[in-house]
Amino acid sequence: MALIGKEIAPFQAKAFQQGEFIDVSSENFKGQWSVVCFYPADFTFVCPTELEDLQNEYATLKSLGVEVYSVSTDTHFTHKAWHDSSPAIGKIEYIMIGDPSHQISRAFDVLIEEDGLAERGTFIIDPDGIVQAIEINAGGIGRDASTLVNKVKAAQYVRNNPGEVCPAKWEEGADTLKPSLDLVGKL
Repeated sequence: MALIGKEIAPFQAKAFQQGEFIDVSSENFKGQWSVVCFYPADFTFVCPTELEDLQNEYATLKSLGVEVYSVSTDTHFTHKAWHDSSPAIGKIEYIMIGDPSHQISRAFDVLIEEDGLAERGTFIIDPDGIVQAIEINAGGIGRDASTLVNKVKAAQYVRNNPGEVCPAKWEEGADTLKPSLDLVGKL
């Protein structure tokens, strides 16, 4: 995707978190790792399963220094109503951003223009506000937050260990690779 390696676009938005309405901007993404999870709409079917799964990994992500933001084109008021009425969404502790203007969804290139809804897009953003990983799924395919945790660990490892890369299925503590002329054709 064209957003890999690029800084996120500036934005300001209203959000809901644990019974409060808060202001969020692109500045919140600076100085810490962030995960942004776009989803089509509140009060739907696959979305609550994904967001609950993400909540189940929230403590692990927080322990890695990651803040989590979910985003849909609903308002922050709708997020509160969904949080108050759904057992799955009622568990969520992370920030739920409202994007009724579509500014954020459009900036992250996940807006389905004809529907006014966001694709299922997940973004890992480093402390400099630079996009390091993107996953986009079709509407009927839910995401698995446990694989997201491994991707975050890999992104953090690569940032902290210049000259090393993480191979497929890499897990924390496993061997990495040091790209060099000596490795060409030997993997």
